[in-house]
Amino acid sequence: MSTGRAERPGVRAESARATRRRIVDAATSLLLAEGYHDVSVAALAKAAGVSPQTVYNAIGGKAEVLKLAYDTLLAGDDAPIPMSERPEFRAIAQAPDRRGLLVAYAALCGLIYGRVGSLLGAVLAQGPGADAGLARFVEAIEAERRTGNANVIRLLDSVHGTPETPCSGAFLDEMWTLTAPEVYDRLVRRCGWTHDSYVGWLGQVLVAADARHFRHRGE
Repeated sequence: MSTGRAERPGVRAESARATRRRIVDAATSLLLAEGYHDVSVAALAKAAGVSPQTVYNAIGGKAEVLKLAYDTLLAGDDAPIPMSERPEFRAIAQAPDRRGLLVAYAALCGLIYGRVGSLLGAVLAQGPGADAGLARFVEAIEAERRTGNANVIRLLDSVHGTPETPCSGAFLDEMWTLTAPEVYDRLVRRCGWTHDSYVGWLGQVLVAADARHFRHRGE
């Protein structure tokens, strides 16, 4: 039988997680409505019903709150599980061939941008400006996205055979560019494409890039 003393650390941890969740939820709504530059930590705290110091203690400054809000939207929850270990990423390995895997990855990109696209559009509409925290956020998510692209290429090659002639990182460069969130924003929000049209286009161009950069065994 558990004692109250043994349960306290778990209770405290859950309370801290609930506080972070409340801050993130309030911050997401506020950032979507007002953008990044016009939102202060004091405003975030007020919206979440906590003190500014609680925001700093629980998460950090405004840029750290934004990053956690972005990560939570991207993953669909606040569990500390990398995207590469989540079922939706692992599922693309079930594709029957290289083409199918890349088409499945395009659909995953569409799912992700459906989750985070509005937030990125709102906070980056005016650019980083002189805000070092926002600049670090942009740098971090771009590096994470490139790592995710590299994971896809490794998965592609491990499941469906390593091509004989890789083009020295060029495919990674092209995938990183094609899957950029600003491309989704341009096509879907600014050009009026449907979400499904974007996913179909991305799948086609990723397959074409793969064929262009690699000569497959047996072909």
